[in-house]
Amino acid sequence: MTFKHIVRIADTDLDGNKNLMFALTGIKGVGLRTARCIINELEVDGRAKLGELDDETIQKIKSFIEENIESLPSWLLNRRKDPHTGKDLHLFSKDVDFARMLDIEKMIKMKCYRGVRHAKGKKVRGQRTRSTGRFGRTVGVIRRKR
Repeated sequence: MTFKHIVRIADTDLDGNKNLMFALTGIKGVGLRTARCIINELEVDGRAKLGELDDETIQKIKSFIEENIESLPSWLLNRRKDPHTGKDLHLFSKDVDFARMLDIEKMIKMKCYRGVRHAKGKKVRGQRTRSTGRFGRTVGVIRRKR
């Protein structure tokens, strides 16, 4: 059995020197909680190094992530009740960015408050704008002449 320094799962190169649980978080769309649930579902040791696992186990992890991730509880998935399909999905890598971009474009087209804020490049979630998030000529204090 040879040590694999790089393991490819879900179109992402993962570091074989890391523990399995932390290595899985290298995939965009997989956090610590999702990684732990995947490990528990497959009954694999999360403290084992990813590069030391045999090919059969790596293939089992890869197939679960790419095909059966929706079998996890729906509250764990990152795209619940997708507007286009109505299903609970879990997105990875480029799909996360693409879905976010489509959602923002939809809000801009709808001209809802959040969409207008996105279009203007302002803060969207109710943060202060008087002192932070400034750019251009508004930066700095402008004092009136005496």
